[in-house]
Amino acid sequence: MGSVADERNEEARGDALLPRLKLIEDQPLESRAAAYAHLHDELREALDAADRQGGR
Repeated sequence: MGSVADERNEEARGDALLPRLKLIEDQPLESRAAAYAHLHDELREALDAADRQGGR
């Protein structure tokens, strides 16, 4: 079970996701795929890190 600080950090990241998605959607079509791929990589890394911390 995570601490209160961990939960707040997760909420902050979630709150920041929607504006980032909006920025990506506002980009020209040619730029979107790369931006979504970068975001995907960041989210995968965050999930992997959370899995590693949870497996302790």
